[in-house]
Amino acid sequence: MQINSEAKLLRIFIGESDRIHGKPVYETIVLKARELGLAGATVIKGIMGFGANSKIHTSKLLTVSEDLPLIIEIVDELNKIEKFVDIIHNIFEDANIGGLVTIEKAEVIKYIATKK
Repeated sequence: MQINSEAKLLRIFIGESDRIHGKPVYETIVLKARELGLAGATVIKGIMGFGANSKIHTSKLLTVSEDLPLIIEIVDELNKIEKFVDIIHNIFEDANIGGLVTIEKAEVIKYIATKK
């Protein structure tokens, strides 16, 4: 991905307990993104949220949830993101899960690997 180029931010909202073939869905998505050479991926764990079913998921001490909300963010060029959306659709179908997938405009200011 080029520095100072227009890119897209793919956000995938799922639950922490979502599984596919015994593995967490978030792990499957991140490893697939790496395999396909996308620029990078980050999984963010939420402390509270709800989705289409309106069920509250929270990390409060008295209501311990094993299904906290997760957001997976991936930034790359539009064509790579669009191709990856099809893969996300297949993962959702195979895992029989719900979720939300969004794409936003992103401007890459700096993208550099460590100099080791």
